[in-house]
Amino acid sequence: MTPKEKGIAFTLISRQKLDDLTSKEKLRFILDEVKTGKILVLEQGLTSVEQASLIENTMREIDQDTFIGIEMEGYSEEKTNFLQRVFGITRKPRMTVIGPAHLLKTVRKDNDKIETMIIPGKGAK
Repeated sequence: MTPKEKGIAFTLISRQKLDDLTSKEKLRFILDEVKTGKILVLEQGLTSVEQASLIENTMREIDQDTFIGIEMEGYSEEKTNFLQRVFGITRKPRMTVIGPAHLLKTVRKDNDKIETMIIPGKGAK
């Protein structure tokens, strides 16, 4: 994006892209993208274990001068019923929005939508 272009950019990440990565590779990809100032919308969200690992990895890489952390909001894994548990069917988490903490703020979330505010002009690349 050239300096003359204005607007808010975010990257949509397909389910297929994430399915091709191991959990560790997925978290590294996300963290590397966010550290460059990108806001990501994951078609298929992260599991609760992956979310915890992402937060843990982020805490290790915080640098007060260049990277202060992430903002993440998504939908939990859908609850499985008894038959799904018996047959080992797991539900994948739904969409997740992830971005640098200084650029992305969650305003409101409910079962149908996530409303975020993207704060332009704070070093987005």
